[in-house]
Amino acid sequence: MDGLNALAKTLLETLRDLAPILAIIVGFQWAVLRQPIAHPRRVFVGFVYVLIGITLFLEGLEMALFPLGELMARQLADPGFLGISPSAPAVLWSDYLWVYLFAVCLGFASSLAEPSVIAVALKAQEISGGAINAWGLRLAVAVGVAVGLGLGTFRIVTGGSLVAYIFAGYVLVLIQTAFAPRIIIGLAYDSGGVTTSTITVPLVAALGLGLASSVPGRDPVVDGFGLIAFACLFPILAILTYARIADWLGRRRAAHQSEAK
Repeated sequence: MDGLNALAKTLLETLRDLAPILAIIVGFQWAVLRQPIAHPRRVFVGFVYVLIGITLFLEGLEMALFPLGELMARQLADPGFLGISPSAPAVLWSDYLWVYLFAVCLGFASSLAEPSVIAVALKAQEISGGAINAWGLRLAVAVGVAVGLGLGTFRIVTGGSLVAYIFAGYVLVLIQTAFAPRIIIGLAYDSGGVTTSTITVPLVAALGLGLASSVPGRDPVVDGFGLIAFACLFPILAILTYARIADWLGRRRAAHQSEAK
């Protein structure tokens, strides 16, 4: 019964959140465009599907992904698992190597499975006529998220300044942007945003909160958040780097072909 009550509450909250979106679309269609809605029955059924899907997704997050991510982080950071004394005078970053490895693997796997990343990669390959490889783009994004989460968990363990890390990262982004091929710049920046979507965000947020709750001297409110910023930033760097390497290889291949002729 408690589960059904929670599901009904989530359903009502989702309906409340979606109602303004539906009102804006219908209002503009009738009041501004002065056109009837095409296929109203299909639109209504689609809205019901969205309502049910988001409700089940949000409930699934609360039941599975958030608890699982926090549990994994706490177990990996547990002093008994790490073989360190809870009364140790200071936290050594080298004691948490399993945490970094878990964050790297989690970031890589969740990014490869992220629907938004897949959609952007396929569309980029289609529009570019194959000049941009969808699989290569997905791998670059996944590597970027993996590196970002590894560095982000290192920051939580060591208590480093989030502002300093993010500032340094975006300085590198600006430098990379100045030298990257123009065809990839917009795509790189967009890819940094689509990584933080339905699969990645719940797992990353749970990982950060669970880790900050387990590392001595860390505050979950202050230190537990910020991993998503790393997951947005480092894919941009990875794609810009991937584009420069691909451009260099292409020019080198063209030079070899011209020399052969």
